[in-house]
This record gives sequence, C-alpha cells and structure tokens, in this order.
Amino acid sequence: MQSSTETLTTTDGVDLFLHVWTPDGSPRGIVQIVHGLAEHGGRYARFAEALTGAGWAVIADDHRGHGQTARTAADVGHFADDDGWNKAVADVEAIAAHARSKWPGVKLVRFGHSMGSSLTLHALSRYPGSVSAAVLSGPTGVVGPLRKIGLVVARLERLRLGKRGRSRLLHAMSFGDFNKAFEPARTAFDWLSRDEAEVDKYIHDPKCGFVVTTQHWVDHLVGLGEMVDLDNLALIPKKLPVRIIAGSKDPVSKAGKQLSALWGGMRQVGMSDVTERIWVEARHELLNDVVRDDVTADVLGWLEQHFPR
Repeated sequence: MQSSTETLTTTDGVDLFLHVWTPDGSPRGIVQIVHGLAEHGGRYARFAEALTGAGWAVIADDHRGHGQTARTAADVGHFADDDGWNKAVADVEAIAAHARSKWPGVKLVRFGHSMGSSLTLHALSRYPGSVSAAVLSGPTGVVGPLRKIGLVVARLERLRLGKRGRSRLLHAMSFGDFNKAFEPARTAFDWLSRDEAEVDKYIHDPKCGFVVTTQHWVDHLVGLGEMVDLDNLALIPKKLPVRIIAGSKDPVSKAGKQLSALWGGMRQVGMSDVTERIWVEARHELLNDVVRDDVTADVLGWLEQHFPR
C-alpha cells in the first residue's frame, strides 16, 4: 500500500484535503470514504489498509470545516455561511469525479460513516448513477419530530450567537446526550466505542470532538430531513446495492430504533438490494469498536459478493 495526500479545489474556492491510499498494482475499484462529524479522513487509515490489501484504491477527504481542510480556527466545524449542506453534498460528488479521473474505468463504491452516511445518502439521490454501490455505517436514520425541535433551537442559537457562534446547548443536545446511556462513563466519548484505547485516541486527537457552529447545526438538521424524504429516496437507482451497518448500542440511531424506517423507506420506493446488519452491543464507530476486524471482513465480503475479482 502507498499513501499520499492531495488537495481538490471546489467551485467556491475551498481546498479540500484528500487522503489517498493505493494498492500494489492496478486497483480493481475505488472506495470513497465520507467521514463523520467532528473527525477527519485520516482516521480511516487502518480500514484503508484492509481495502488496499484486497485490491481497492481508497480516497477520503477532510470535509469543509474538518481536519486539514479547516485552515483557521474560525473554519473549524463550519461548512459555509450559506447553503453549507448542499455544498458538502456537492463536494462528495466532486471527489468521486476526481477519483474516477485518477483511476478511470473501474467501479466506485462510497462508504459513509455517521454524518458521512447522511451526505452519502443525499448524494445518491442527487447524483444517481454516480456510484456502483454504497455502505452506510452508523447512520442516523429517520429522526422524526425531534429533528424539527432541534432545528428550531439551532435557529434560535444562530440568531443569538451568529452563524459562526458555538453553542454549548446544541453540543449538549447532541454529543452530550449520546453519552447518557453509558453513565457513569469514563469519558465524555464512551458512546463511540467499547475499546478504551480507541476512545482515548479520539480524545487526544486535536482535530476530533470539537464544537461545531450554529450554522452547521442548521445545515445538518435540514439535511437530515431531506435525505430520508421518500421523494428523494425514489431518485436513487432501484438496483443500487446498499449495505447498512450499525451497532445495537449506537445512540446516534437511538440504539437502532431509527434505522428500520430508513431501510423500510428505501424498500418502499423500490430499492431491491438493501441489506443490513446490526452488531450486538457495538457502539457508534464500528471500525474502532472491539468488533472492527469482523466488521471490516463483513464489508470486504459484501464487496466481493457484488464485485468479484
């Protein structure tokens, strides 16, 4: 495996930082990784090593406001002053186009985690036919009325603090709330994984766990509603293979309770190759939980089933 970095400039002038891992020899296909909220693409190096070992080229960005794409402290946790969610969705497709130009003529599979699964799902409906398959890891699912309540609070906090303001209330309603199921907790991020070493790595990574802006929360919560709208799901190609994986103790999906409506909606609009697997007792970050090797093997097996060598 070889690793390298690149930058890709968006149409509105943001330089997206890209992590690239390539296998020995010509790649059989491409896996595009779309990371979650308050983390970065570099955290997927271990997963990328397994994928490149199976012959896949891998590309992962640091989203707007994340990782090395966030050039200043003011940029951290902020997509854009206006229309940030849609810009982030467009970035996902721009990176895919860039990857196809690097490795033409091979299949592209998109792997989205958490917020990245939301961006992935939205991109599937907006750019149908762009990818050959998708994996949604730790998705939020269908939030319901709580999303609308959160959106009202986010807009009020934006009015109070400004678009780039940082609301401890919104942070407590999201990340803080996620940890309640694990009290008394060792750390504020026990909800991520049962592996204490992995939780500590996240905590000690200065590019993880930050408080995002009020505008980000408005963008994010609007996007969460749009992505699961049945009219949007109906735009996704009906035969697109989609794998949904999550932990049974993942608080982001309310311990999986919000997921049945997600895959049910996908089947309702006629998608015929949607499969799911819930990992018992696993928490939010499956690739960093104690079952990570089994999860990686599951994803590789699913890829092999759909795209045999």
